[in-house]
Amino acid sequence: MKKLFYPIIIGLLAVVLTACGSNDEADKKNEEKDAKTTEDQQSKETAKATEEQQKKMEEMQKKLDKQKVDEKKTVAIVNDEKISGADYNNVLSTTQMQMQQFGQDPTTKEGAKQIKEQTINSLVGQTLLLQAADKKGYTASKAEIQKQLAKIKDQYENEEKFKEAMKQAGLNAEMLNTQIAENIPYTKYVENEIKVDAATDEEIEKYYNQVAEQAKASGQKVQKLEEMKPQIKKQIEQQKKQEKLVKHVEELQKNAKVDIKI
Repeated sequence: MKKLFYPIIIGLLAVVLTACGSNDEADKKNEEKDAKTTEDQQSKETAKATEEQQKKMEEMQKKLDKQKVDEKKTVAIVNDEKISGADYNNVLSTTQMQMQQFGQDPTTKEGAKQIKEQTINSLVGQTLLLQAADKKGYTASKAEIQKQLAKIKDQYENEEKFKEAMKQAGLNAEMLNTQIAENIPYTKYVENEIKVDAATDEEIEKYYNQVAEQAKASGQKVQKLEEMKPQIKKQIEQQKKQEKLVKHVEELQKNAKVDIKI
């Protein structure tokens, strides 16, 4: 969503108060004229800055859109299952956004290459995991889908905000339900099939010491180990699962037929 920022113009109040304290009507009119001129100038400068910002955002979006592919095009085939350009474009947008959040330019030649590789790898990995989940018999019931949809909606103030977010993401109700229906078996599979050992006290303490050193170096207050222990434990176990998941996808890919079309 393109946001336009309109700074509040201040300063006029002081001029008006000064004018009211004068008995000279001519001076008052002149000051009001000067104030109006200043306000108009500020308005023009604000409008110009806003217009320039708008142009930059539009130019960036045009460059990002050029990285998209035809929605009907087959970008990859994984074990005879086709991945469409529409799927590619959805993941592409997320990857572009993530790169921008890390302060990187996704429109450079190197950035575009990196994004393409990440998007394809992500799609192939997701497809392999969904196929594996299907083989294991993991499914999503209607009740589970509705429950997950309700959780997503609860993150927004009202239905209008939710619909606006859907529009920005390029989704409709059918697409969202499909994604939820795929995500539930995927989550079940990862939780049940990708097991990792619990974080040990040694691992937690080592992680804490690293965090504490970084906090001290930046002048931040360091929390006690006991206060951070649950959070650190969860973080370590998530990292372990992510690392194991990557290796698991690599193993699935060894026995899969993957044909990249772009």
